[in-house]
Amino acid sequence: MNRRNFLKHSGLGSLPLVTGGLAGLGFTSVTEGTGGNMATETSAAAGPAGEVETAAGTTDAEIAINFTRDGIGYTPAEYISKLDEINKAHPVRPDFYGARGTVDELLKKFIEITGKEAAIFMPSGTLANQLAIQVLSGENTKVFVQETSHVYRDEADAAQSVFSKRLWPLAKGKHAFTLEELQTEMTYIAKEEYFKTGVGAISIEIPVRRCDAQVFSLDEIKRVSAWCKEKGYKLHLDGARLHLASAWSGVSVREYSGFFDTVYLCLYKYLGASSGAVLCGPKSVIDPMEHLVKVHGGAMYQNWTNASIALHNLQDIELRLQQTRERAEKLFASLNKVPGIRITPVPQGCNIFYMRLEKGYDLTTFARSLAEKHAIRIPTPEEDGASRLHVNESLLLRDEASVADAFRATLLLAKA
Repeated sequence: MNRRNFLKHSGLGSLPLVTGGLAGLGFTSVTEGTGGNMATETSAAAGPAGEVETAAGTTDAEIAINFTRDGIGYTPAEYISKLDEINKAHPVRPDFYGARGTVDELLKKFIEITGKEAAIFMPSGTLANQLAIQVLSGENTKVFVQETSHVYRDEADAAQSVFSKRLWPLAKGKHAFTLEELQTEMTYIAKEEYFKTGVGAISIEIPVRRCDAQVFSLDEIKRVSAWCKEKGYKLHLDGARLHLASAWSGVSVREYSGFFDTVYLCLYKYLGASSGAVLCGPKSVIDPMEHLVKVHGGAMYQNWTNASIALHNLQDIELRLQQTRERAEKLFASLNKVPGIRITPVPQGCNIFYMRLEKGYDLTTFARSLAEKHAIRIPTPEEDGASRLHVNESLLLRDEASVADAFRATLLLAKA
């Protein structure tokens, strides 16, 4: 069975090419945002019996399942090939500074997904977050955020240094705050600050990357959203990985988005683009964005390469991620029956799981051997002794039984 027929008959016809191969694996923990792509340009797909047939004669062992990131990703050659495939099936139309062409198709798709009135292409998630906060806040200077959020920790203090906003962190070291914690901090500010400045917005990240993809509970979102609407505060959603949260929580992207004024979604974390973001919200917020993007140096002449890849991979994304979640559940249930292996979910998490080996086994050796012999990549353990497995669509390219067999066989090689 060749790759195209396998993907067609397994219902994965829109699944992107897997980043495969053994070269440059490195055997180090890889996190989102490192920019590393450690794969070769050879890919293959396994049939129901684990058989592989490709022109290059690759074997099942050369199909990479990658537990180190949130999406499959492309090598440069695969990216070019995928663009050609997409263009032949549905001709790609160029945009002009993020307007018209395939970019417009992408924006319409995100409007449909989020239920918002308007959308705009952004060159990065950082700019999407910062401009959303800026416009929502107006002349008000205070913005409440999770202390662990990307906006607070990973955007180079842009809110303060560029946009004159004062970020006020909540829930130190945790993925979520409660309505009561938000109210308490607002009361404290009103009482203790003599020169009053207004609260502009509240930004919430779902899921939180720095907290192993933990997800803000829907019940608390509802409470915070209702209270903010009553008081006139604006809400922004950093939804860079929102489809992942949706797949594991059962809450649709549209439902999540409905509790916020604006929402940003990433085009590359699991949608295959090489960069880019989309910001959605009411026209009154989105309309000024074109000018602001230009002012801050983010206007890019053409964006159709990223737009076409992301638009292609958005098709049936909910179904594919649901299938991915179900396969992971079966695989981990099977592996948890193996003496020496323990895989547990992150509390209130989504696609990240903790893997530990019992005393007498070395997890670093396990990770190295699993990659060398079975082309399955897992992160090396962190300080707490756990490898953080990022579940993504690459898991769909092998049946869970063959993957479980690979883990069992590797365990024998990892005795300390």
